[in-house]
Amino acid sequence: MNTIGRIFLFIISYFIIVGIFQYVGGLIAGVDFTDLKFKETSIQQLIISCFDLVGTFFVIWLFMKFVEKKDFIKLGFQTENRFKEFIFGIILGLIIMVTGYLFLIYSKEIFFLKVNFNFRELIMSIILFTIVAIVEETLLRGYILRTLMSSFNKYIALIVSSILFSLMHSFNPNVDLFSLFNLFLAGIVLGLSYIHTKNLWFPIAMHLSWNLFQTLLGFNVSGQDTYSIIEFKIKEINLINGGNFGFEGSYLSIIAEIIAIIGIGIYYNRKITNHKTV
Repeated sequence: MNTIGRIFLFIISYFIIVGIFQYVGGLIAGVDFTDLKFKETSIQQLIISCFDLVGTFFVIWLFMKFVEKKDFIKLGFQTENRFKEFIFGIILGLIIMVTGYLFLIYSKEIFFLKVNFNFRELIMSIILFTIVAIVEETLLRGYILRTLMSSFNKYIALIVSSILFSLMHSFNPNVDLFSLFNLFLAGIVLGLSYIHTKNLWFPIAMHLSWNLFQTLLGFNVSGQDTYSIIEFKIKEINLINGGNFGFEGSYLSIIAEIIAIIGIGIYYNRKITNHKTV
């Protein structure tokens, strides 16, 4: 089976199997699927996400074992000499979100309301967004990007996987073409290190940090409202503050992503150059 065929079969299998896992998780969590306006609690979201993780890993394991005939760890879970990359990913996401928040406060695009600290909700948010980061990075970068790279130029593979990453969020609340383009650039940022290292720890760390600190600082995450330590109000929704989609719906996000793309690209190109000259 060629690469496109494997990807197509994988996506179909993913939606069917993971959909079943998520449905079972929702039933166990007590989600009312008959109510279209039903709002899931934090614990319900967490339970469904756990089933999403298990379902995703199960589908990928099946394809790695019986189609790719390779070990699961080859997706990019090797840990040797990767701790610094993980820490850098966490720090980079934090810096981007804090800088964006402070700029929006200073420019009076958003207005601080209050601090709402809840230790239980904080722990559940950390676990939830850790699961989300692991699931999406293993799926989009670990399997899809890696598989595309086996047959196509790595940059073409990166672009295609980033388009798929963006389209995965096309049914999120408050989404539009601008925010989808923003998510496409986020896919480039997250995948750029992978095409050089074949390792997932940096993209997992940055994905986690990006989402977690975004929500803790009061933004919606990809259009979805979750627990925030800081709460603020938006006087006027626009493309500077991101409106109801969150930071990822703003020009600031695009600027941060372009800077990150350039920085990561320069870093790995220099590493390649230095390696050749040694």
